[in-house]
Amino acid sequence: MLDTVVFDLDGTLLDTLGDLRASVNHALAKRGHPLRTPDEIRAFLGNGAKRLISLSAPEGTNEGEIEKLLALFNDHYALHALDSTAPYDGILPLLSDLKREGFRVAVVSNKPDYGVRSLCDRFFKNEISFCLGQREELKRKPAPDMLFAALRALESAPERALYVGDSEVDLQTAKNAGMRCLAVNWGFRSEKQLLEAGAATTFSTPKQLYEEILRLRSERKL
Repeated sequence: MLDTVVFDLDGTLLDTLGDLRASVNHALAKRGHPLRTPDEIRAFLGNGAKRLISLSAPEGTNEGEIEKLLALFNDHYALHALDSTAPYDGILPLLSDLKREGFRVAVVSNKPDYGVRSLCDRFFKNEISFCLGQREELKRKPAPDMLFAALRALESAPERALYVGDSEVDLQTAKNAGMRCLAVNWGFRSEKQLLEAGAATTFSTPKQLYEEILRLRSERKL
């Protein structure tokens, strides 16, 4: 029986683009590099903080400079992750409805673990049972390790769970874990990009997503 829903965070539950861009550009400015536009940052998201910084830095930037930029980014983001970040419209009712229906709900994100915990505590303290961000001891998405860790914490299994995300990384992560992925198009990737990445369909509102989750649960009861 379907009883578990695991969500990506950035671009799925929370609109974090403004704060991420501010912290990236803070780091770039401190080191004398050109700044990045919102569209550029959006395209770079999904593979963790270091990858975000590597893509945001000028082409050919060496590893030592990347590490300096990453440290500046992390220091700034730790202080400013809540400046403009907020849940997308309809997310809080969605999570409340899933909890009321008896689903186990978790978050798994390539964002650094400190950021995931801070944001989930701020916005979803009563709706989410477990959250996990990138840690050194676990391979980041699209490896399935983080999803498996969340399922163990929830005492669930891939055949009883769904993963909800907004990027090609999320689609691949769910595939690697043997789970179905429901792709949402209100985040950092367009419907076209998600379909090209292998999504069977996409969802435009949390209400549509909720209805599909209930349909899939009913289907698996048969």
